[in-house]
Amino acid sequence: QVQLVESGGGLVQAGGSLRLSCAASGRTFSSYAMGWFRQAPGKEREFVATISWTGGGTYYADSVKGRFTASRDSAKNTVYLQMNSLKPEDTAVYYCAARTSGTYYAATTSYGVWGQGTQVTVSA
Repeated sequence: QVQLVESGGGLVQAGGSLRLSCAASGRTFSSYAMGWFRQAPGKEREFVATISWTGGGTYYADSVKGRFTASRDSAKNTVYLQMNSLKPEDTAVYYCAARTSGTYYAATTSYGVWGQGTQVTVSA
C-alpha cells in the first residue's frame, strides 16, 4: 500500500512561489497516476492537477493553468507541484493523492490514497 506525505507549504506573498513535495512509500507508487487537490475553509475539495504514472501527461484546473506545474521523480518516489504567481485565492490545504480506483482524473473518488495535507497561505 502506498503512503503519502506532503511538505513545502507555508506563507507567501501574492506573486510569490512555492514548491510542494509529496513523498510516497511503497513499491507500487510508480504505477499510479497522481493528483493534487486543495480545500479552502468552507469549500469542497477541488482538483488542481494530475500527472500520469509515466510523468508524460499532465492536466490542470483552469484556475491554475499556466501558473502551476506538476512533475514526478520516480527514482525518489516523489511528486511535486511547482506553484508560481500565487494569488490569495490559492490559499488552501493542498493534498496529494494516488489514483487507485478510477479513471476520471478530476474526481476525488478516483483517488484511494491521500496524504495529510499541507497548508498554503498567500497574503495580499
